[in-house]
Amino acid sequence: MAINTLPVSDKEQIKALIPQRKPIIMVDKLLAYSDTEVKASLTITEENIFTAHNTFTEAGIIEHMAQTIALHSGYKNKNEDEQGDVPIGFIGAIKKVEVFTLPKVTDVLTTTATIVTEFMGITLVKLRCMRDDTLIAECEMKTAIANA
Repeated sequence: MAINTLPVSDKEQIKALIPQRKPIIMVDKLLAYSDTEVKASLTITEENIFTAHNTFTEAGIIEHMAQTIALHSGYKNKNEDEQGDVPIGFIGAIKKVEVFTLPKVTDVLTTTATIVTEFMGITLVKLRCMRDDTLIAECEMKTAIANA
């Protein structure tokens, strides 16, 4: 199923683009895509497993950022090969993590992932997570695609 129209907010289409499954799905919209950048969002709910005391945790923010990268790989693969599997990736390293504030239930996070370099299935990405115009968190992440 090629998905050529953005934004993508249909839950089944999002699920088709990432390897994660409930209760660990931490993206609900694919807002923008290019070869070197992707933008995704997540509306924080009370039911989210990373929500505690009406607040979204640091681990949830990092998982949201990692799944934004997964959306980039999944969208690229599905549009190059409609029958292709969504690649399974792993976080190889996280550097320079800064979490400035923790968002609350009903907040919408928007994360932009910019690919710095990509070589043999290893990708270095800079990520910025925003709530409205406020920077929530940023980091560099190195990911690896299994069997690349």
